[in-house]
Amino acid sequence: MLLLSMRKFLLLFIVFSVFSCVEEENRLPFTSVEIEPIYEDTLSIRAIDIVGNTLRYAANKGTFGNIDLRTGKIMEGIQKYHTSIPEFRAITHSSTDFFMLSVGNPALLYKTGEEGKMELVYMEEGDGVFYDSMTFWDDQEGIAIGDTVDGCFSIIITRDGGNTWNKLSCNILPEMIEGEGAFAASDTNIKTIGNKTWVATTKRILFSPDKGKTWEAFKTPILNKGEAEGIYSIDFWTDYLGVAVGGDYTNPEGNTSNKAITIDGGKTWTLIADGQEPSYKSCVQFVPNSSGKEIVALGFTGISYSSDIGKTWKKLSDESFYTIRFLNDSIAYAAGKNRIAKLTFR
Repeated sequence: MLLLSMRKFLLLFIVFSVFSCVEEENRLPFTSVEIEPIYEDTLSIRAIDIVGNTLRYAANKGTFGNIDLRTGKIMEGIQKYHTSIPEFRAITHSSTDFFMLSVGNPALLYKTGEEGKMELVYMEEGDGVFYDSMTFWDDQEGIAIGDTVDGCFSIIITRDGGNTWNKLSCNILPEMIEGEGAFAASDTNIKTIGNKTWVATTKRILFSPDKGKTWEAFKTPILNKGEAEGIYSIDFWTDYLGVAVGGDYTNPEGNTSNKAITIDGGKTWTLIADGQEPSYKSCVQFVPNSSGKEIVALGFTGISYSSDIGKTWKKLSDESFYTIRFLNDSIAYAAGKNRIAKLTFR
């Protein structure tokens, strides 16, 4: 075991060293972030998606909309289901359609339909139904993941552009661990690259190499004993280099066993900056055009940044957000309680 740990440490050291030697053209680490609100309302916004110069969002109170990032123009709607008002925490897109998925029972998945109205394409009812995140591999095939129901993970897949969705059989999914679920904190506990898919549960990483046809599960060292503990967000720079963050939102200052890195596609994970900044975070993203060296993690505990693949971090702001997406290598948009903001990193 000691030899294995030393080998993993040596591999990580080599990766850090190689990335540190990569020359970037006039690129220096970020030292600050400027925050400019672009949308404000009494909403909890945990799902945003940038398509070109348009930011799409969905929130509680059945609210969804678009923001033109060039003009600031906002188009917004309210989606009701009979007499109930859904709460949306997951959105995604294909080249032709926008999708949004509600949490709770019933689960409601909508796509753009005729005359700009949203069309219900999937509904699931039952105790424990709770979907967390969604994305598309390509224009035809997409995936959404949710908590376990009756001892089985909830994973639905479309193979026809989002018109129909089917739930995967328990027979092809890894057997759940008692108390295992997922967090709908930032719409980032699922990541796809090519045909590969990584799903962060509260206790493990589920992995599919073939667009959800087969699955296996990998352990991580991130804390996962309590109900609020576990992985909240993942991102991958390549199909080998990935990062996971989380912790315990009921212990927001906790900074041990809450962030980890993989260099072998998620099979093994190593804790990073353990006992150091950052504490609990709900979303993590690699910075574009940074050779995989730069990472931003945020949550209601503020915004933190690493320029060395997570080895060390700096807190750039105490401002509270739930989720973030980058427009380019210095501008991102973040959403949280009652607002969406433009983040300019300098």
